[in-house]
Order: sequence, then structure tokens, then C-alpha cells
Amino acid sequence: MSIPLEGARAGASCTCASVLRPEAPRAIRITVAVLLAAGLSTPIGAQTPASDSAPLSLQGALDAAQSRSRALAAQDAAARSAREQAVAAGRLPDPMLHLSLDNLPVDGPQRFSLTEDFMTMRSVALSQTFVRADKRSARAARFEREAESAQAARAMQLAELRRGTALAWFDRYYQQQMVALLSQQRDEAALQIDAADAAYRAGRGPQADVFMARSSVARIEDRIRAAQAREANAATQLARWVGEFAAAPLGDPPSLSTPPLAAHRLGHQIERHPDIALMASKEAVALAAVEVAHQDKRGDWSASLMYSQRGEAFSNMVSIAVSVPLQWDQRNRQDRELAARLAQAERARAEREEMTRAHLAETERWLATWRSHLARLADYDATLIPLAAERTRAALAAYRGGGGALAGVLEARRMEIDTRVERLRIEMETAGLWVELEYLIPDEGDAQDAVAAPPVPMTNLPEQAQ
Repeated sequence: MSIPLEGARAGASCTCASVLRPEAPRAIRITVAVLLAAGLSTPIGAQTPASDSAPLSLQGALDAAQSRSRALAAQDAAARSAREQAVAAGRLPDPMLHLSLDNLPVDGPQRFSLTEDFMTMRSVALSQTFVRADKRSARAARFEREAESAQAARAMQLAELRRGTALAWFDRYYQQQMVALLSQQRDEAALQIDAADAAYRAGRGPQADVFMARSSVARIEDRIRAAQAREANAATQLARWVGEFAAAPLGDPPSLSTPPLAAHRLGHQIERHPDIALMASKEAVALAAVEVAHQDKRGDWSASLMYSQRGEAFSNMVSIAVSVPLQWDQRNRQDRELAARLAQAERARAEREEMTRAHLAETERWLATWRSHLARLADYDATLIPLAAERTRAALAAYRGGGGALAGVLEARRMEIDTRVERLRIEMETAGLWVELEYLIPDEGDAQDAVAAPPVPMTNLPEQAQ
């Protein structure tokens, strides 16, 4: 059964009235008065504890970074711009309207007369340049290739976004793990201070052991402060990609042992590398420009029709004209332009092939290092860390039994900390390699993620553009 707020407060006031009587103990009356005042002045919403934010998983960080990216929106706009230009390039040029006044006398008895001289004409003409369909198709195809190049640039931006976000997420995750590891070791090392102090007071150990134990803890605390600074920097870098989501706690990381890239298919998959795909799209643009230059070797004809009106005593005139460009120096103009476009296409092809070789070698090196790190991590978990922990326990047992020195315990603990930190460092490097390999080749749908937008209706354009 629910109770209205006013009734609940009134009931609480009545219930506490007896406690607030003068005969009640003074401490109880003060406590009840404070609690009652706090309850009456606190809104209902403030009485409900805030729920903890949901953990930020790696996939959640990637989705957040992609949704707030403006670089992807810029490439989408570039692709739409090229497609719009492709539509315009496939059309004939606009016709030209000419208005003229010809042969107007400026002196003599007929000066400035529009009708008395038989040569004076008021003319209106319409001209049209006829661009061949093959040339218009070549120009439109070039802009289509530029739209595809913008899509390839978007895929490269998306790959860089995912790579940067994942690296920032893993960096923050492992810096938190580093702080937690060092904090645990500091708490365990702090116990040695009490043990050394007790031994010194009992006359069973030198005072130097006390200072040695405190120095060991101080060194660990210094490493904790450095790790906390790196954690703060990692959180700042993650916020660069995901914004306010960076303040949320992190979820569990994905498995780093899953093969992100099949080595036996690397030679075929590397062609889909975003950098190489972008170079291939630029090569396609260069080849399209070659075709445009080839079509430009044949000039465009223009035709015009003009109607001229004279005075009433004279006949009106009609004129028809055809204009043809005289490409009298094709060897030094059109042929040179075509040769330049061919050279640019060859340059794009050579750069793409060189980049393919470089990325293939780099990826093979990443794969080899990633496999080596996985083997090292397994060795640390199976051998090195258990041995370091056993050495610490043995040195501590000997010290407690009076058969060992505190320096041996501190040295064993320092070696254990260094071993665990080194293991965590190797795992951080493994995560970085995993990110490089996981987001090296985009998914099949990434290249087509930028959907072609329809032409913008004229009614939606600004008034200045209309």
C-alpha cells in the first residue's frame, strides 16, 4: 500500500513527537531532529541512489566513436558531391542566348537610327555546343571514380577510427590493471614494515631493515603514481574518440588468442587494406582522366541560329553558323595532355604496388610477433610467475623462521613484481598487435557503408543557391 508523501511526513512528525519531548535524552532528541529535517527537505528523486553506468565494452566504444565521427560525414559529403558532378557532366552544355545590335550609324544624318540604314540589325541568336556522347560518358565516369575514391577514403577513415579507439580502450584497460597490480603488491610489501619494526623492537633485527622495508614500499608507491598518470592520459585519449562515454567503467576485453587474420590468405586479403584500396581508387581516377584526355583529342562542334530584324523598308535576315575548333597542333597540345595523364596513371599504379609490398611485409611481421607474444604469455603463466611467487613465499618463510634476511624477502618480492609487470607489458603489446591485425582488413560491408544519397531537391537548397 502506498502512502502519500504529505501523510508519510505527517506520520513521521507524530511518531517522533514523543521522542522530542523534554523528558527524552538530549542526544536522542538532537539525532531525531536532524534526521527529520533532512527527510522533510530532501526531494523524492534525491532519495533514490543513482544507478551505476553500464560498462563500456570494446564494441560499445567502437560504435560510439563511429556515431560521433565527423571525418566519416566529410567523406560521405565528398562522395555525394562527386556523384552530383557526374550527373551534370553527362549532360550537354547550356545553350547560349545572344542579343546584339549590329551596324548602328554613329554620325551623319542617319546617326543612331535603328531603321533608316539597311545594314542596321537587331539580332537574337541561339547557339549550342554539341559534346559527343562518348566524351560526356568519359567525364561522368571520372566523377564516378572520384565518388568511389571518396568511399575508399571513408573506409580508411573508419579503419583508422576503429584502430585508434581500440588502442585507446586497451591502453586504459591495461593501465588500470597496472595500477591494481602495483597496489596489491604495495599492500603486501607494507606488511614487511610492521614485521621489521616488530623484530627491531624485540631486538631480533636491525633498524636498517625498517628503513629498507619503507623504501621498498615508497618505490612501489612511486610506480603507482606513474601508472595512475598514464591511466589518466589513456582516459583522455579514449575521450577523444568516444566523448563522455570514456568516464564509464570498462567491460571485459575480448580474447587476444583468436586468429584475426588467416596467414595463408594474407596475400589476397591485403588488397582490401584501406590504404591500398584508396590507392587503387586513385589509380582508377587517373585512368578515367586518361580516357577524358583521349576523348578531348576530338573537338566539340557548335551551331548557332540568328534572326536579325531591320527597318520596315528592308528584309529581315536569318543566319546559320557552325563552329569547329582547329586542333592544328595536337602533337604539342592534346597528345601532350594525354601523355601526362598516362604518366599519372602509371605513377598511381607504381605507388599502389610499392605500398602493397610494404603493407604485406609489415603485416607478416605483426603476425609473427603476435604469435611469439602469445607463446611468451603462456610461458609466464605456466612457469615464470609461479616460480617468482614461490621464491617470495620461501624467502618470507625463511625470514619469519629466523633463517633469512629481510633483504632477501624484498629482493624476491621486487623480482615477482617485475615479472608480473613484464607479463602485463607483453599482454599490452599483444593487444596492440591484435588491434592492428583485427582492424587491418575491413568487413565486406564497410566499403559500401556510405550509401549513395539521392540528389538534393531544389526546394531544400538555400535561397542564395536558388
